[in-house]
Amino acid sequence: MTTVTIHPKIEAITDRIRARSETSRAAYLGRIAAAREAGVRRAHLACGNLAHGFAACGGEDKAALKGDVVPNLGIITAYNDMLSAHQPYEGYPEIIRAAAREAGGVAQVAGGVPAMCDGVTQGQAGMELSLFSRDVIAMATGIGLSHAMFDAAVYLGICDKIVPGLLIAALTFGHLPAVFVPAGPMTSGMPNDEKAKIRQLYAEGKIGRDALLEAESASYHGPGTCTFYGTANTNQMLMEIMGLHLPGASFVNPNTPLRDALTRAAAKRALAITALGNEYTPIGEIIDERAVVNGVVGLNATGGSTNHTLHLVAMARAAGIVLTWDDFSEISDVVPLLARVYPNGLADVNHFHAAGGMAFLIRELLGAGLLHEDVTTVWGTGLSGYTAEPRIEADGTLAWREGPVASLDEKVLAPVGKAFQPTGGLKVLKGNVGRAVIKISAVKPDRHVIEAPAKVFHSQDALQAAFKRGELDGDFVAVIRFQGPRANGMPELHKLTPTLGVLQDRGHRVALVTDGRMSGASGKVPAAIHVSPEAASGGPIGRVRDGDLIRLDCVAGTLEVLVPAEEFDARPLAEQDLAANGFGTGRELFAMFRGNAASAELGAGVL
Repeated sequence: MTTVTIHPKIEAITDRIRARSETSRAAYLGRIAAAREAGVRRAHLACGNLAHGFAACGGEDKAALKGDVVPNLGIITAYNDMLSAHQPYEGYPEIIRAAAREAGGVAQVAGGVPAMCDGVTQGQAGMELSLFSRDVIAMATGIGLSHAMFDAAVYLGICDKIVPGLLIAALTFGHLPAVFVPAGPMTSGMPNDEKAKIRQLYAEGKIGRDALLEAESASYHGPGTCTFYGTANTNQMLMEIMGLHLPGASFVNPNTPLRDALTRAAAKRALAITALGNEYTPIGEIIDERAVVNGVVGLNATGGSTNHTLHLVAMARAAGIVLTWDDFSEISDVVPLLARVYPNGLADVNHFHAAGGMAFLIRELLGAGLLHEDVTTVWGTGLSGYTAEPRIEADGTLAWREGPVASLDEKVLAPVGKAFQPTGGLKVLKGNVGRAVIKISAVKPDRHVIEAPAKVFHSQDALQAAFKRGELDGDFVAVIRFQGPRANGMPELHKLTPTLGVLQDRGHRVALVTDGRMSGASGKVPAAIHVSPEAASGGPIGRVRDGDLIRLDCVAGTLEVLVPAEEFDARPLAEQDLAANGFGTGRELFAMFRGNAASAELGAGVL
């Protein structure tokens, strides 16, 4: 396609990130260059080490590894069969091993990583481990790759913290080529907007648990990712737009011929780009400032998950790149919203894919100069190679053809000239409460400014109890604090969504301010989240009192308690007994994480 000059604002932000990251990026590239120079082949292992490394291999693979003349592909898998998105990975290792042999290589499962489901733990104590699982996944991946047996790796992961954790680890082993291999979304079930209505009816006590469970089961009904555009599906968009998937791989349904063909092709491609061949492509050189900016552009253009204001920061830092919330906000100002996928619309990711999907999205953004085309990708092309779509030909072979040049459903996926809104809707709010992130792509314009008295709670359960007692009648801003990474691991607070949605539908002007998280599943209620510093670290959110007038202004980008500065600054900080967060459901094991977690603005992790 014709090369288009990059948008001056995108170029300026990229240059700013590059300059800001100059020292840390140079140090990172120096480390991976040294690792590459030291060699990644098994010849460096002592005979006893190597014998352990291939002891369980079949004869053909063992002979190949003894000779050290073929590339060995490490498989890092997040398979478990409780998690619908990851259940399809059960058979992937055998597919990958067979493809590796066809390509003249070997593949071994290097290690497994945990994969927890936020859908199962939502509103439960286990959710307090969710965010920290990202760092555990990164460390577990590091253990799997520490055996020095591998020339490249493929990463099998989909969901919320799993892909970010895998990518942080892959970048730590940045001298190794890496291909990310998705499993795809489940087929469409009950429409997401119908499910949301049923949740609100349950919150109001108008239907029982049986009806709610029936609706949930009709929505989440089979193998694959949930079909709304939350963090899991945002992960897949990011891996493709950042050049780590094969083109068009993100949203092909599980257990289909095309899905399996793409998995075989990913294995072969990973082997083709090792240092043993002529196309050596280490992941540490793929993920540079341009790739990171492309990811943020994609996040805004699709109305993706706010969790990535944490994860992209952490992933970028693993490559020596310093990304800030201000970068997100400024990119959002110039990137139009091109997708309407629930909760930003009625469609699901299958509808998005059918409307033209990633190929059309990337074509449009490249054509508008909003993406860097001149990047390195696992496919061996610039980003324009990702305007193609995979197909199974009549003879059964896998091939790529150019994707659609026009949207097949402009209600779901719009061209730049007919964008749903001129900006991505992701903004940073600043004020005397701290700094926060808000996503307004699903919030009606008349809710972009909320000024109302505060009602302060220290848990989502406390707010729900107040709702059931009938105490939340009228306009208010719910302030939910002591929900940050140091307080309790920063769980998502989606139990609030139906309750606040009910109150908004009753005509009340409501909003949420919290140092906790809401993900890509958050919807129509304005929510200023990730407030930093958090209450447990002495942040000013701890000074807010019931009845304080709060102004949340998405237009001006401000979050203010309308109290005189002298009075507000003189108030003592609220205190909360957090002892109960330290025990049960494995939380005892994560005291080190809570005690050492960075702020949300720095990624909310410990690595």
